[in-house]
Amino acid sequence: MLAGMYFLLGVIDSVSGSATASEGEAIDAFNDELKARGHWVIAGGIASPDQSVMIDARGADAVTTQGPVSEAAEFVSGFWIIDAPHADAAQHVAIAASRACNRCIELRPLLGLAP
Repeated sequence: MLAGMYFLLGVIDSVSGSATASEGEAIDAFNDELKARGHWVIAGGIASPDQSVMIDARGADAVTTQGPVSEAAEFVSGFWIIDAPHADAAQHVAIAASRACNRCIELRPLLGLAP
């Protein structure tokens, strides 16, 4: 681990699980590179929003609602959490992630978490 800051790299897509075989190979190679360079924390795919459940337990009773918080054409379909020494380094990793998965990446720092 680099012991810098943690960042979330959200993969933006319109279909969950839509990676082609060649994109999957590129993602695997990218993951190996993250591990070799000490950036790797965790990564994974995320089911489509239609499989989500909203839970609001702020009141006396918990209320559950099927479906996403909002309807959108694009959504987060996967993620990486990386360790990077600073935001510029994380941005370079996000550029490589976008190239590997052939998708747009949303880069956000994780607040209150440090390696």
